[in-house]
Amino acid sequence: MGWKNINPVIENRLFLGNILAARSSRSLTERRITHILSVCNDHIPAELPESGLCHMRIPVEDVDYEDLLIHLPSACQFIEEALRGGGNVLVHCVQGISRSAAVVAAYLMWRRRVNATQALEIVRAARDQIWPNPGFQEQLVLFELCQYAPSPANGYYASWRVVLDRKLKAAGLR
Repeated sequence: MGWKNINPVIENRLFLGNILAARSSRSLTERRITHILSVCNDHIPAELPESGLCHMRIPVEDVDYEDLLIHLPSACQFIEEALRGGGNVLVHCVQGISRSAAVVAAYLMWRRRVNATQALEIVRAARDQIWPNPGFQEQLVLFELCQYAPSPANGYYASWRVVLDRKLKAAGLR
């Protein structure tokens, strides 16, 4: 499989791609994309109301210490509602390798009740260049441990945040 801007993950309904796919009206039109989930800070035309697309943003960078975990329930809900409503969804980040792949894997975990390894294998079968960073891989495992509902009240999430915040403080990042 070659490096593409966009790949179907579920029956030409859920797509994983990069920023070029999200910015390409041709790519979006050909795949009848109705919903876009951006897992980055880069802006795309779909954010504009006149685009006619439903858009959600998770503003995280592709670094191990970003808290993607807390956003996964709302991301899964966004994807699920779009698919149930007959829409087609593009989940993208800048390269379509780490952040967006982790979100699509989380959705598969939540929807199909598979573990992180199985979900990543499904995503990699659709888009072979994916490689979520180690921090996001750890957060996928925690997503399952949190029973798909991470929150400050959840013991697994709270413990992970305390350790993460200590590490960041020690490294001078917070």
